[in-house]
Amino acid sequence: MFSFSLLSRMVDRMVSMSVGILLATSLLHALPEAFESQADPRTLFATLLAGLFGFFLLEKLAILRHSHHHEGDGHGHEHGHDRHEAGRSGWMILVGDGLHNFTDGILIAAAFIADPKLGLVTAIAITAHEIPQEVGDFIVLMNAGFTRARAYVYNLVSSAMAVIGGVVGYLTLGQGAQWIPYVLVLASSGFIYIAVSDLMPQMQRRATVRETVPQVFLISAGVVIVLLLAQVTGRH
Repeated sequence: MFSFSLLSRMVDRMVSMSVGILLATSLLHALPEAFESQADPRTLFATLLAGLFGFFLLEKLAILRHSHHHEGDGHGHEHGHDRHEAGRSGWMILVGDGLHNFTDGILIAAAFIADPKLGLVTAIAITAHEIPQEVGDFIVLMNAGFTRARAYVYNLVSSAMAVIGGVVGYLTLGQGAQWIPYVLVLASSGFIYIAVSDLMPQMQRRATVRETVPQVFLISAGVVIVLLLAQVTGRH
């Protein structure tokens, strides 16, 4: 409701906060958690590289598809078309967030199997940690040209991947738990790619001091929100 009533009216400003949230979630939360596992660091770095390259190809396919669709059509584009096209990150954020939520579902299932009380605490911690990220995702989808209703529905579907992850984790835990670090790294590669290749270049187009100061402040605010929630919930 907060996203609908207030943040959707300030998409340009809130993109900066989304950058801070996405980078902090991936670099200060998901990746450290992956590298603290027993997985081979070189393999994790290779997964990160593959993920970045994969999202690059995904964006290329989106560009090629759009160029082919409009090639020689002779029609002018609507106002704001370029801005919407700069937001191709919409579908990529859904892929990355879906992977991350799937992993969270597995983690919650693992905690409940170990101890129901631990499972409850883990679920609350993950929920609190996910709130700012989902708000950030909502803003990215709005920036990509999604309507508010469509952004909400797709974000809801992406969040439902946590339920699927929970069921899969419950049924296959012990067999598939070793894949969690790699899924975390893949999700992080999506967040990093979107923030660095799509959102930050948009922000660079507004290079005046009047625009830069709020951008820096909101990026920092996004990072601080993730850090504070990680500290409060005991996640690192």
